[in-house]
Amino acid sequence: MCIGIPMQVIEGSDFSARCVADGKEAMVDLSLVGPQDKGAWLLVFLGSAREVLSPEDARRIRDAHTALRAAMAGGSPDIDHLFADLVNREPELPPSLMTPEDSKTA
Repeated sequence: MCIGIPMQVIEGSDFSARCVADGKEAMVDLSLVGPQDKGAWLLVFLGSAREVLSPEDARRIRDAHTALRAAMAGGSPDIDHLFADLVNREPELPPSLMTPEDSKTA
């Protein structure tokens, strides 16, 4: 399984950028997203940027990674604060999966 990592651009050129995540630097291919300014957030898979992220989306993904690491470490970690946008809210189906009855209540 491949997990995308949010990385922030430190410096870039037309086709690649030096990025950082969790204190680790890497060269990232920008072929799919184009040139990016310093400070931009990218979702990186296997050394290639696949998407430009908002700072908020980058934080949410980083929080999810932190929660995953905590869960994998065992015990009963308190991770609710890492999913503040999801806690105490009912799950919602995307419109493409809703039945006609579901869409009446949404």
